[in-house]
Amino acid sequence: MQLHVESRESAGARMISQRLKAQQIKVGRYLVAKLMAEANLASKQRRRHQYRSRGVEAFVAKNLLERNFEPTAINQVWCGDVTSLMVGKRWYHLAAVIDLFARRIVGWAFSLINDANLVSKALRMAVEVRGKHAGLMFHSDQGCQYTSQLFQSELLEHGITQSMSRRGQCWDNAPTERFFGTLKSEWVPTKGYTTVEEAKQDMTRFFMRYNRIRLHSYNNYLSPIAMEQEAA
Repeated sequence: MQLHVESRESAGARMISQRLKAQQIKVGRYLVAKLMAEANLASKQRRRHQYRSRGVEAFVAKNLLERNFEPTAINQVWCGDVTSLMVGKRWYHLAAVIDLFARRIVGWAFSLINDANLVSKALRMAVEVRGKHAGLMFHSDQGCQYTSQLFQSELLEHGITQSMSRRGQCWDNAPTERFFGTLKSEWVPTKGYTTVEEAKQDMTRFFMRYNRIRLHSYNNYLSPIAMEQEAA
């Protein structure tokens, strides 16, 4: 099936049936599952690499978000986090910023060094894409990148209020956890990347696909951009 191939063999029966529905082709999930089984197709899933950054904490903000992951408009809440990807024989780090309204990726950065510069660069991209907005909140975990003076200065410069998960509570930042899970299970090659340039280009392709094409269950199976356009 073409849709299965386009998703790098990650799309299952439910996602494929929703994609077909969006194309005005009415095919039930169970029929798709049957056809996939007959064609020996299956949705691949991968285990996540567990990474813990090291560093000295500075300012720890209160958890203002309190798991309210359903803002009523764009640019009310952005969430950020960092994950690791294998490039050659080394771990590189990807920082992402997500607008929670439609789960759209609005900023990202990639580096060998997992520090405040990395997450600040991702935030600056988000501001360039979205602009400055009164009342905007940025939520993350308590990683030393986000508690750093440098990142505090970035938030202050752009008038953004900071919120942080409680220590050890990964579900306080569940949307970004799920996003990185999707990235790794649906897109990143099992053996990682050969070069940094290859990784960056592939991330760019994924973010474009994720924002414009991939259907999101949270958005009633609209892509993030389609959801934002519908709400405009």
